[in-house]
Amino acid sequence: MSFTTPPRPVDVTALFPQLAPLARTATRLHPRPGSPTVHDSSVGGPLLWPADEPWPHCDERHDRHATREVHSPDDIRLFRQNRLVAAERQRRDPQAPEYTTEELATAERLLAGSPWFDGPIAMLPVAQLYARDVPFPSPPGADLLQVLWCPFEHPGRPHPRTAVFWRSSSTVTDVLDAPPEPPVVQSAYYLPWPCLLSPEQVTEYPNPLELSEELQEQLADESRWETVDPARYDSYADDPEELYLTNLSTAPGWKTGGWTRWGVTDPVPRPCPECGTETVPLLTIGSSEWNSHSESWMPEEERARSTLLPLCTPRWNFTMIDIAGGRTLQLHVCPASPDHPHIALVQ
Repeated sequence: MSFTTPPRPVDVTALFPQLAPLARTATRLHPRPGSPTVHDSSVGGPLLWPADEPWPHCDERHDRHATREVHSPDDIRLFRQNRLVAAERQRRDPQAPEYTTEELATAERLLAGSPWFDGPIAMLPVAQLYARDVPFPSPPGADLLQVLWCPFEHPGRPHPRTAVFWRSSSTVTDVLDAPPEPPVVQSAYYLPWPCLLSPEQVTEYPNPLELSEELQEQLADESRWETVDPARYDSYADDPEELYLTNLSTAPGWKTGGWTRWGVTDPVPRPCPECGTETVPLLTIGSSEWNSHSESWMPEEERARSTLLPLCTPRWNFTMIDIAGGRTLQLHVCPASPDHPHIALVQ
């Protein structure tokens, strides 16, 4: 199904005309659990990968002492499926057992962890985007973006190591049908739940810290916000900058393009490692589609639902990915040459 982001609570460019030239288009991906194929744009789905091209592995050091336990991907998938089945069973019959003996055994096995694995780790598919579905900056002739990661953190990098591949989908005639998979992953949060996408374009504006001092002062001036409906947005009456930050500037969740979501650090330069050109957002990997502070971004179609999906966490984490306790992992690329090395940024 398609998803529609509600209109923003206020036309911010009517209040602050200086923002109009700073507008950028972002594409919200709206990943939702499904059964993608290699011919679909997806999160955590199979990739259109050439059969004669080696599958990428991570051969960097993986520190067993930095990880309490590791898990097999199959155990994680079975545990998640069991949760879904248990939720549906109790929905149909509140008197039914919360968990079966087999479901409890799977949970205990997951808690116990799996044996450590020494050696190169096969990377996991994270996202596959076809240009026909999602606009993104790409090298000439490429219409397919594939992102994989190593499901382990590395020294000096508190997030999975990412790899970006560009290709022309029409040149892939013989597809790898059984790609290798890591025997273990550091965290269940690094194994994406397969999701199909419903791309939607929205307009974004910069984080307040990327604006001029004059415009920042205007955003903080409560008198400039008097036209905002107090009945609906009275919680922001004493902090209009928060209204701008969470509801008017950058969309939460998975997306391409737009502006950088800052939060862990203040804005910093992000030059291309190869040519020095300032990089731009390519893909934002979100830990949730929205949260209690950004509910205005919840799609109209899901506001009409009477119940939550059993698979979802309270923060509406459809992909089951969590970056650094609810943060985002943002991949930036060089606009001059997108095939230059990318930059990964946690915010």
